[in-house]
Amino acid sequence: MANPLILTDLLYSQGFGTRRICMGLVQQGLVKIDTGNGLVSVHETDTVVEAFGGMTFMVQGVLWQYHAKAYVLLHKPAGTECSHKPSAWPSVYSLLPTPLRQRPAKTSLQGVQAVGRLDQDTTGMLLLSDDGQFIHRLSSPKHHVPKVYELSTEDTLDATVAEKLLQGVVLNDDPKPVKAAACVLTGSHSMALTLTEGKYHQVKRMLAATGHKVVRLHRSRVGDMVLDDTLAPGQWRWLTGSELQALISKP
Repeated sequence: MANPLILTDLLYSQGFGTRRICMGLVQQGLVKIDTGNGLVSVHETDTVVEAFGGMTFMVQGVLWQYHAKAYVLLHKPAGTECSHKPSAWPSVYSLLPTPLRQRPAKTSLQGVQAVGRLDQDTTGMLLLSDDGQFIHRLSSPKHHVPKVYELSTEDTLDATVAEKLLQGVVLNDDPKPVKAAACVLTGSHSMALTLTEGKYHQVKRMLAATGHKVVRLHRSRVGDMVLDDTLAPGQWRWLTGSELQALISKP
């Protein structure tokens, strides 16, 4: 459904700066909108645009899509932190274009936010959004959204280790056992572990509780969505409508 917006408000909502900056972009002829017959330069700041999901416009020569809310998939590389203020490693947010980092928000945190965090050495599927309900839906343990982690260990793994993880192991700061939702051995030193909650360093601590050290950790799936093999580490893309629907439709 189309949503009529003043052009400067549209640019502001998509993260192209303050309204004053957005007005300047339009006045300088740096904005083009798709009228259905190609991109056309617009110079009037009060131009009304029919905004709808996926509509295209161009700012300073860069083509962009309008999204009322941002839902993004990033293939997180190793050596990055899921923080806006990283302590030792580059931020995953530095891998995203500026508009995604500047999208206005009602909270003090501007731009898209990670749906749960991955350790700096963990790779794989990271979802980001500026939709608070979406973030809560996927990250809250109350909703039991499964996340699959592929891991490798220094020592040999066997069925006994898998059984311990399924029955529950006790972490050093939590007397309540933590269980894996599923555990599949994929090799003598590797397994796929499914969790429905996200405690601090949980996978590494669960394996440590069984006497094993994790040397590689990769998140390959969230819910029914599998990380796109064509998305290289460090690359991102918008979620499709069907992917978004699949993520939020599960009970």
